[in-house]
Amino acid sequence: MAVMITDLCINCGDCAPECPVAAILEDANDKNPHEGERFYVKPETCVECVSHADEPRCASACPTEGSIVWDMPYTTEFEEYYVAGNESGLYQIREHKKKGLMLPSVKAQAFMEEIGMDLRNSHANVVG
Repeated sequence: MAVMITDLCINCGDCAPECPVAAILEDANDKNPHEGERFYVKPETCVECVSHADEPRCASACPTEGSIVWDMPYTTEFEEYYVAGNESGLYQIREHKKKGLMLPSVKAQAFMEEIGMDLRNSHANVVG
């Protein structure tokens, strides 16, 4: 993953159909750790639209500035970050029946390498 939907989300639904890998869950989905509050990007699925678009399409479609922000790449370098986020309830990483928790060590995801760590650490707005 490398994008996150914040609590500024207005649940309009414009982002979800734009995702080429179906990484966005609606606010009413029981697999969404923020169920009833806002939409959610599954970090174990999001590829930041690498090989699909020049920027994350969800952010381009979103009408609310600050609702979709950069997060850490879903790579082994940030595995502990995602483990901690999963344990705290920030993320709800999928559990595979045979492979277990789908952490980056099981399957890392593509990310936009040109996005600096300063933007990711500060959860900067994706578009803007």
